[in-house]
Amino acid sequence: FKKEVFQSQKNKSNGITRIESAMIAASWHRITQVTVQNNPENDHKQDDGPSKTQRKKDMHALQEIGEQLVELDQKKLIQFNLPEILIDAINLARPMNKHGARRRQMQYIGKLMRNIDVLPIQEKLDSWQQVSVHQTARLHQLERWRERLLSDEHALTEFAQKYPAADLQHLRLLIRNAQKEKAAEKPPKSFRLLFQELQVIITEVWFLCER
Repeated sequence: FKKEVFQSQKNKSNGITRIESAMIAASWHRITQVTVQNNPENDHKQDDGPSKTQRKKDMHALQEIGEQLVELDQKKLIQFNLPEILIDAINLARPMNKHGARRRQMQYIGKLMRNIDVLPIQEKLDSWQQVSVHQTARLHQLERWRERLLSDEHALTEFAQKYPAADLQHLRLLIRNAQKEKAAEKPPKSFRLLFQELQVIITEVWFLCER
């Protein structure tokens, strides 16, 4: 107690009490915080470069593009005019089956892709993907027509209305032969020929519509 009294008297002798000293220290701390927060140089340091999370997302995005490049055949791959070191890395990744080895190789490919402009690559990949989806949808349409013509006797009339330029007599022959082949469990020669004939008829209409 005597020590506390002595310290209090000492502070008073200097013109301030312990409470006043604490208040001054707290005020100085607040001033220091405000100064640091309002310092433009400090803002620059905080905004300097992407965050760790953003860098991780960017790396995953590059690896996904790399995965698409690995799946391409060599003829398509050379269209991108990639650096030789990246092409070698892609070719090495193709035969890899072990998950760990392939994952490390894809990470390496992602690092290499930091040094190139990936936007034109992604745009070309997207355009190829759209073409592929479009072609797949058309093939499914042809297959549906073939199945309908073989199973529904009224389908040919509907097909003739939709595609008036079709050779109905030839289609009837192919349909009849395909049905006989199926019943006799023979090779589906007419079944394939029917698909090819439908492809010629329908593709011509698609071509005219796109012009």
